[in-house]
Amino acid sequence: MYHLLRKQIILILLLVIVAIFSTTLYAQDKEIYRQEHDNMLYYFGITLGYNSTYISPTKAKAFLHQDSISTAIPSAGGGIALGFLGTLKLNEHFQLRINPQLVLGGGKTINYTSPKGTAFSEKLPSTLIGMPIHIKFNSDRIDNFRFYTLGGVRYDYDMSSNASPDGFIKQKASSFSLETGVGFNFFMPFVTISPEIKFTYGLTNLNQPTNSIYSQVFDRLQERMISFSIHFED
Repeated sequence: MYHLLRKQIILILLLVIVAIFSTTLYAQDKEIYRQEHDNMLYYFGITLGYNSTYISPTKAKAFLHQDSISTAIPSAGGGIALGFLGTLKLNEHFQLRINPQLVLGGGKTINYTSPKGTAFSEKLPSTLIGMPIHIKFNSDRIDNFRFYTLGGVRYDYDMSSNASPDGFIKQKASSFSLETGVGFNFFMPFVTISPEIKFTYGLTNLNQPTNSIYSQVFDRLQERMISFSIHFED
């Protein structure tokens, strides 16, 4: 968990530094780019991103009544996201946005130890097809800069959920999450560049119980994700 929090802090600081630098740079430029952009009913773009994913576990009662495992601690994994962006204008400040994406990597690891101190790790591979749907709220535009917030839901399908048929942990392929985030629009002459950070809170219990004690020690396994993305919008 601490590993994930460190990445959160680094990503947030990076986003703030980019925003401050770009705002200072644009303040010296009197030309306003793409003033007609806010009048467009819809527009598209592409997404490049990095996701850091962590499993939040809830231990089962069986964990307290067995003597084979002392600890079972998940660790975070990182993945690269490639996606398509579609935005529909609802009114002056609100937009509906879809952002289907492919997330490569991002596999998680669960680290076990036995009462004798023997360590064992299981890798949970992950290749996601994600479909986030957001409502986006835009601030008023300041020259070539704008701040926004967003919130919505996300559906993920994990194509690697059954990649390890002999694994101790079985994951469900489909999951639903709540998602919220903040970002900045920087209007360039021919493109809008939008760095963004999002927080994803998984609602689905990913654990599929098996006969393995390594699976039975968990009651629930829910996904948590921090995403840093850069959108290039037309």
